[in-house]
Amino acid sequence: MSLHKRQSKRMHISEISDTDIQEEYVRRFTIKAGEHISGARAAADHLRSCFADAAKKEKFVVCFLNGQHQVLSTEVLFEGSLTTSAVYPREVITRVIELGSAAVVIAHNHPSGLLTPSSSDRAVTKKLQTALASIDVDLLDHIIIGGADHFSFADNRLI
Repeated sequence: MSLHKRQSKRMHISEISDTDIQEEYVRRFTIKAGEHISGARAAADHLRSCFADAAKKEKFVVCFLNGQHQVLSTEVLFEGSLTTSAVYPREVITRVIELGSAAVVIAHNHPSGLLTPSSSDRAVTKKLQTALASIDVDLLDHIIIGGADHFSFADNRLI
């Protein structure tokens, strides 16, 4: 039974499973293919579901967008360790071409919860931005998810 249906029966929060809570979060905040992402907060909410089980390792996610910045697909492309995740621009470019994407939003998590971008975060952002620009694809944002908060490279004028 979905969380939405259970709420109408006035259940206590302790009776709701983590799986049901995650499903409800995805239902409410995940942006469906064909819909627009309206900003960094909406992107962070959309991407957060990809990191639900990532408390002990970093994941790197790409949200592929069409020319009108509508979602084509959102995918976990790389998984790493507690403090790092290898990112290969060639793999990102390959997937961009396969999907016919015109723009992307990239994201990764910091299991520590700290939001400050590392020098590696900045370097991979620059490397991807350069690689994507070479094939006329825009990197709209790089979002770091840490706990309930996020850091947006675009909002902080780092892109």
